Amino acid sequence: MQYALDTNVIIHLLHGTAAVRAARDNAIRQGAKLTIPPFVNYEILRGFFYQSAPKREAVYSKMRDSYAIGEMTTATWEKAAEIYAHTRRAGYTIGDADILIAAYCLVSGCTLVTNNSKDFANVGGLIMVDWTK
Repeated sequence: MQYALDTNVIIHLLHGTAAVRAARDNAIRQGAKLTIPPFVNYEILRGFFYQSAPKREAVYSKMRDSYAIGEMTTATWEKAAEIYAHTRRAGYTIGDADILIAAYCLVSGCTLVTNNSKDFANVGGLIMVDWTK
């Protein structure tokens, strides 16, 4: 199993949320691969650049060393454009960040770990799990 961690899940990990840490540890014990989508990496890093949080930044640095940082391929950008067009035609508004994260997961075959499934609900084929519950 391959999981891609959404920004909100990484924030939970940085804050030490017990349920999220336990779910992550369980996934690792079961042999899952954890990845950080490139846009999520950007969102986390921009927060550190804006507001200094050296302890959390150190924890995130270790996390990045342990998990793969994904890449945005041409296929990912094309999938993002498809998601945008499909959801827009259907009357749904999804932010570009969520579109890019969803596209990364679909192209990479990852299950998205998020506690914000509402924003991704209209993306067809996207598999999600919530580690906060």
